[in-house]
Amino acid sequence: MRADLAEGILFTDQYQLAMAQLYFAEGIHDRRAHFDYSFRSYPDYGRHQAGYCVYAGLEWLLGWMETARFGGAELAALRSQTTSRGAPRFRTDFLEWLEAEGHFGAVELHSVAEGRVVHPLVPLVTATGPLAMTQILETSLLNHLNYQTLIATKASRVAEAARGSVVLEFGMRRGAATGVNAGARAALIGGARFTSNTGISHVLGVDPKGTHAHSMVQAFIARGGTELEAFRAFARVYPDECVLLVDTVDTLESGVPNAITVFEELARAGHEPLGIRLDSGDLAYLAIQAARRLDAAGFTDTQIVLSNSLDELNIWQILSQIEEEADRYGVDASRLAARLVYGVGTRLITSHGRGALDGVYKLVAVEDDAGLVVPTMKLSDTPGKQPIPGSKELWRIYDARGNATADAVAMAGEQLEGIELRLHHPHRAGLSRTLSPGEVSEVERLRDVVWAGGGRAEASVSLDLIRARRVADLTRLDPGVRRIIGPHIYHVSITEEVRRVRDDLRAGIAGG
Repeated sequence: MRADLAEGILFTDQYQLAMAQLYFAEGIHDRRAHFDYSFRSYPDYGRHQAGYCVYAGLEWLLGWMETARFGGAELAALRSQTTSRGAPRFRTDFLEWLEAEGHFGAVELHSVAEGRVVHPLVPLVTATGPLAMTQILETSLLNHLNYQTLIATKASRVAEAARGSVVLEFGMRRGAATGVNAGARAALIGGARFTSNTGISHVLGVDPKGTHAHSMVQAFIARGGTELEAFRAFARVYPDECVLLVDTVDTLESGVPNAITVFEELARAGHEPLGIRLDSGDLAYLAIQAARRLDAAGFTDTQIVLSNSLDELNIWQILSQIEEEADRYGVDASRLAARLVYGVGTRLITSHGRGALDGVYKLVAVEDDAGLVVPTMKLSDTPGKQPIPGSKELWRIYDARGNATADAVAMAGEQLEGIELRLHHPHRAGLSRTLSPGEVSEVERLRDVVWAGGGRAEASVSLDLIRARRVADLTRLDPGVRRIIGPHIYHVSITEEVRRVRDDLRAGIAGG
C-alpha cells in the first residue's frame, strides 16, 4: 500500500477537493474564511455518561500539517480521476494552483491547548485562511481530533474510577489497525500510565508494559510440564519484573499457590516479585482471596493486576464490592485497592458504548474584499446543529472557590474581566445567568495561536506537560461534573453580544 499517498494531503474526503476546485473556478479560493471545530455532545455510553471531555490529537494534527502538500504523486493521482463520461475530473489550471499553493502555509490555527478539559458547542479550534485550503483541512482535522479526544475522555474516566491506581492500556489487538497508535497516545494523555503498544511507547518515551499469556503456561503443560515449571521459567528470565498470570488452570487452588512458591524462591535469591494477574472470573472476589494468600505468605505489597473487559463502570463496581466484602475475609479494603493495577483493553481503545465523537468543522465567517469579517451560519431544525457565527474567543470563568463554573464564547475583542457577565445558553431561549465581579475569581482565555506562517507557533510539547494540563483542569472541576453516572451539567454559554450577532444573522437568513 502507498501509505505516503494515503496518509499525506490526500488523507481527506473527495468532496473537499471537489469544493476546492469549485472555489477556484469561481475565483474565491483565496478569500479568507473562518472555520470552527467543536463537538456537539459528551459521549453517552448508555448506562453512564461523560460530563466533560479531554482534548487530544492536536500535536499529531500539527505534525501532519507540517508535511502535507500536493506533490507529484498526489497530483498524478488527481490527474488519473475521470468523470463518468471519461473527462478529467480536475482541471489543469486547478492542479497547477495546487502544485504551487496546495499546502497550509497561509492557514492559521487558534486552539485550546492539548490535554485541557473541554466542553461541547464551543469553538475549540478556529482555522483561518484561504477558503480552498481551509476546506481541504477539514477531514484530517476532524479525524485527528475526534478520535483522540474520544479515547482520552474514556481513559480519564477509567483513571478516575481507579482512584489513582495504575491503569495500563492493553487494547492494541482489538483496535482499528494502526489507529491504535493514536488511541494509545490518547489513553496516555487521558490517564493511562503505560501501554502495551511497544512501538508507540518508544515514540512517546514511555516504558512499554506487559505480563505473559495463557499460552505460555499451556505450552509447558502440552509438552508434559506443569504450571509451576512455566512460572519458574518466566521468573528465571524476568526475576525483577515477574508478574504471573494465575488463571490458566485454577486460580486459587493452583495459580496463586504456585505463584507464591515462585515468589518465595525469588525472594531467597534477592529479587522482589512484582505481582500476579487475574484475567477471568469474579475479579473482586478473586482479588480478595489472592490478597489473603499473598499476605499470609508475607507478600503484602505485590501488585494484583486485573484485566478482562474492564471499563470505568466495572472498575467502580469492583472497588465497591471489595469495600463490602474484604473485611469479612480479614483483608484491608483500602490497602487492597491501593495495590490493584488495571489492564484496560477493548473497552478503552474502542470507547465501548460510544464509538465516535460528534465533532464538526463549520464555516462561521468569510472576509470581504476589504478584509471585514462577515459572519455566516447554517440554519437547522435541530438547534444543537447550528454553529455560533462570527470571529470569536473562548473563555473559562472560575467561581469564587477557584473552580471552573462556565465556558463562555465571546466575540473577538470582547473583554470579560472585571465586569458583570450576562451569559446565555447557546440554543435554549430564555435560559441565562448573571455573574457579578465578586462571584468570579478568574477569567482565562482558553485559545492561542498554534499554527501560523506554515509551521507551529511554538515547539512541540511533551506528553508529561499534556498530561499535567488534564490533571490541573480536573482539580478545578466540580466533583459532580466528574461523576461516572449522571454527571452534573457544566455551563456552556454565549455572551450577550454573541447572541445578538447570531439572532440578527438568523433573522436575516430566514427572511431571505
